[in-house]
Amino acid sequence: MVSPVRVWLNRTYAENVFFMDQLRDNPQRRPVEIHATHGDPDSPVLAAADTAALEPDGLSPAAYLEYALAQCARHAVDVFIPVLHQASVAAHREEFAALGTALLTPPADAVTTFQDKATTYEKVRSAGIVVPPWWRVHTEEQLLTAVETLEADGHKACFKPAAGAGGVGFRIVTRTPFSLFHLGGFPSPYVPLQQVVEAMRRTERRVDWLVMPLLDEPEVSVDCLTGPDGRVRMAVGRTKNGRRRGFTLDPAWTEPARLLAETYDLHHLTNIQFRLLDGEPVLLDVNTRPAGGLHQLAQCGLNVPWAAVQLALGEEPGLLEPRFLGADYAVVAGPRPLRPAALPRQRIDSPTPSPVPAAACPAPQRAESALPIS
Repeated sequence: MVSPVRVWLNRTYAENVFFMDQLRDNPQRRPVEIHATHGDPDSPVLAAADTAALEPDGLSPAAYLEYALAQCARHAVDVFIPVLHQASVAAHREEFAALGTALLTPPADAVTTFQDKATTYEKVRSAGIVVPPWWRVHTEEQLLTAVETLEADGHKACFKPAAGAGGVGFRIVTRTPFSLFHLGGFPSPYVPLQQVVEAMRRTERRVDWLVMPLLDEPEVSVDCLTGPDGRVRMAVGRTKNGRRRGFTLDPAWTEPARLLAETYDLHHLTNIQFRLLDGEPVLLDVNTRPAGGLHQLAQCGLNVPWAAVQLALGEEPGLLEPRFLGADYAVVAGPRPLRPAALPRQRIDSPTPSPVPAAACPAPQRAESALPIS
């Protein structure tokens, strides 16, 4: 009997329930057991896992590393896919290897470089990657200079945290004074410039923002799978234009992503995003972890999560080339089961409690629709 491959996903996105589904539905029909940990007892990844545990609160990177090593030893983890404290975990790859655990993450230097968007833009220009004009701002004066320069060039200005993920903190600057217009409908990303300036004047907290032009759609997220040898096994773009989603192999998007992955040791699964500036693709962001929408590539006949686990185990999945490009689609929400009762929260200074088996919960529902659900 073939031993199951034990995979651990720590505090990850809810959409990665589909990542877990694809691991189990791998083309080799190898048994997979999934351990999941999270800080939110109602995260659907806990219900979708074979065993699950609540993570301790407020751990420093060093304390979390200790916790992670203990988890891998206790649960005989073969492959660990870290999201929380990814850089700290990646920096101790050899310690995990000594336990028999392979890390599905780029090297620590690559993770650290691409955590900061300003550092990213500065670094990749030397490799010939086109980036938008940008300003790193900490003060009211720097903000006004950046916005006025962009507007003088005919652009609409926007800003976001220099380090962040998921679009948190993204705002579009407008000169329109605050009015009932801003209170109509759903909350808007538009914010009057004067309100931003006044808020900066009222606080002692130092902001760290990246100001840049508002880029045009489509947004193209290129999912890359790269081996530790630096060779790209896959680069497929997922396009987003309003509600419409699709796929592309256009080199205008995929070749810069391949170049980044090969040049900066972006091993395993990464997601590299582009938009348009004056009709030309420019880099938007580099994510050193699996994208939440990675499962959508199943519409192109690809099981990317399993190929990534194979690479982490030292196996060769070969080149992943789509047999076809799926039709355009839209993303809609759907229900996923939750655990019926709270799990005991673990403490770093006490023995790790036994994981709670998924048998105590309703069986996870597999997505049967041709359209992905998130």
